[in-house]
Amino acid sequence: MITSEAVILNIKNVGLSDEQFYQLCQINENWKLEQTSKGELIIMPPVGAISGNRESEFNADVVIWNRQTGLGKVFSSSTVFILPNGGKRSPDVAWIANERWEALTPLEREKFPPICPDFVIELRSRTDSLEILQEKMQEYLNSGLRLGWLINPQNQQVEIYRQNQSVEVVSLPTTLSGENILPGFVLELPMF
Repeated sequence: MITSEAVILNIKNVGLSDEQFYQLCQINENWKLEQTSKGELIIMPPVGAISGNRESEFNADVVIWNRQTGLGKVFSSSTVFILPNGGKRSPDVAWIANERWEALTPLEREKFPPICPDFVIELRSRTDSLEILQEKMQEYLNSGLRLGWLINPQNQQVEIYRQNQSVEVVSLPTTLSGENILPGFVLELPMF
């Protein structure tokens, strides 16, 4: 089955453990799987070339900044994080401060790490539901996210998520600051 929209299965009563979810992902390596904190299994479709290129560019920008500062670890959209609220999520771009990353055991670092990133970027592709992405961003916040950007080319805007603050919406084009989470990081966003 190939679809251009995410498939959502309610597996709340199945009760997959973290290890079972990991094994499910390993067995189905050609599928991008996530699980919400509500117990929904999400089968994500692949993104098109434009979204894939944008995602890659954003990841490269964060990697370049991180190589210069050495403040943490950067992760691609292939990385699943086990959030404290039970969700198992894969942001398009993620960053974790060194001290938090190094507090994990070697086994936790090898599999799906049980940690919420400090910073994430979610890029809305043509087929993504804005409401589902907003719920995902809120799930990150509820799990300890310090700064997150939901970049929405379709509406020409960015939603900025911060701990204990209302979501800030800014129009494109804009410049985004990593604030005190990614000090000195600036992302230039053109009109898409």
